[in-house]
Amino acid sequence: MGSNLGSAGLMLVNTLASVYLFVLMLRFLLQFSQADYYNPMSQGVVKATQPVVAPLQKILRPVGRFDIATLFAGFLLKALVIILVLQLAGFGMPPLQGLLLAAIAGVINAILKIYFFALIIMIILSWVAPQASHPGALLVMQIVEPIMAPVRRVIPSLGMIDLSPIVVFIAINLLDGLLVGSLARAAGLPGALVGF
Repeated sequence: MGSNLGSAGLMLVNTLASVYLFVLMLRFLLQFSQADYYNPMSQGVVKATQPVVAPLQKILRPVGRFDIATLFAGFLLKALVIILVLQLAGFGMPPLQGLLLAAIAGVINAILKIYFFALIIMIILSWVAPQASHPGALLVMQIVEPIMAPVRRVIPSLGMIDLSPIVVFIAINLLDGLLVGSLARAAGLPGALVGF
């Protein structure tokens, strides 16, 4: 019974940290996509992540549209959670190289998941509410636009059918399988610690 309770606690810690990592990477993508800063949902994400990001912003300045402080905060969070979960599970300290690779894979995985879910929401909205003006709908459109625009230039829509989301879904799955999968395997740590 104690073992089940301990594994449930580890899973809870990992899940809560993954959700917060998701919010951190959402903040990163909001700046990358230059989404509306005054959107109420953007403000909520910034307020939720500011306590963690603010100290790092004094040291790490943005590079163009890349918010390095937020990216580094996500990396640190993932690395600390991996250490914590492994320590609590009795595995001890992971090797430094494995820890770094697993944390990088976790951050990339979170970013890819955000794009994946945002694309699904965008597709559903295009069917049921193509002219939606809800702050959440506008934010989703702004997040996916930087990855959709280059694909749309190469693959124009066929009348009412836009094939670019399919191409982006394939690219996301390839990146997740090849890049994140390779980093996770190279880390040599349990896969559940890397993924969201």
